[in-house]
Amino acid sequence: MDTPHLLTLIGLSKRDILKLLNRADRFKRERRIHTKLLAGRSLALLFQKVSTRTRVSFDVAIHELGGYSIFLNESDIQLSRGERIEDTAKTLSKYVDFIVARVYSHDQVERLATASDVPVINALSNTHHPCQALSDLQTIREEKGALDSVKIAWIGDSTNVCNELMIGAAKVGADFALASPADFRPPKDILMSALADAEKSGSRLTITTDPLKAVTGADVIATDSFVSMGTEKGRARRLMAFIPRYQVTANLIESGRDAIFMHCLPAKRGEEITDGVLDHPSSRVWQQVENKIHMHKAILLELSKK
Repeated sequence: MDTPHLLTLIGLSKRDILKLLNRADRFKRERRIHTKLLAGRSLALLFQKVSTRTRVSFDVAIHELGGYSIFLNESDIQLSRGERIEDTAKTLSKYVDFIVARVYSHDQVERLATASDVPVINALSNTHHPCQALSDLQTIREEKGALDSVKIAWIGDSTNVCNELMIGAAKVGADFALASPADFRPPKDILMSALADAEKSGSRLTITTDPLKAVTGADVIATDSFVSMGTEKGRARRLMAFIPRYQVTANLIESGRDAIFMHCLPAKRGEEITDGVLDHPSSRVWQQVENKIHMHKAILLELSKK
């Protein structure tokens, strides 16, 4: 990777992504072997938003590589009292080797990275979630054997995970179909970036309002919450726009081409999915959960330049 940070997949090449996937696969095969690769290295987990999987997997990942983490809730540090995020970045750079940030606004993680002397990893912002998309691509490749011959169908809201998975799919040559209401499409700049990558790789990018059209011939069917962190005030409007048309049901999954189902979690049963979907035979959500720790190890090692 040419960039010292990981804020989004936009700046990565297909080669960069495949290198990370291959490293993550190796970590998965040899989980308990590489315990000294980042010995003594420290990682700050700077989280404005709550987390289960991302927080724990980064914490365990650095520990299993020989390092350690420090969890920093925003309310526990001077950011909560008005300190500029650039000053926080400069301070943390003097103490730790990595900053993993989970923030409300993507502008905040960009400002962190600009001011930081150590690698900054975006663990979620309002528009991008590169770590999740990378581990999802790992899961898809495990299940389907390749990426450049698969079709990924995303149903529902164009969340940060949707944006990044669409960008990643376009870079590696996977087809991507998004079915969402017209008012819930990806930002124009993200969509244009994905379209440019799709043209280079030969993948097809389809935007539709019809879930059945999106899942036709799909190898992967994915969704996310209809009401994400930061969008709670619009909950009633969102649920009215999405339910029931964009709910993922067992019947919808079975409309795909031997499709697997994926969800980054947490899931809200009765909203974006119906009861039983997480436990459907085609569900790979727990495989997604596991792969986060292996991908996070790969990202940390890559950014450490080892």
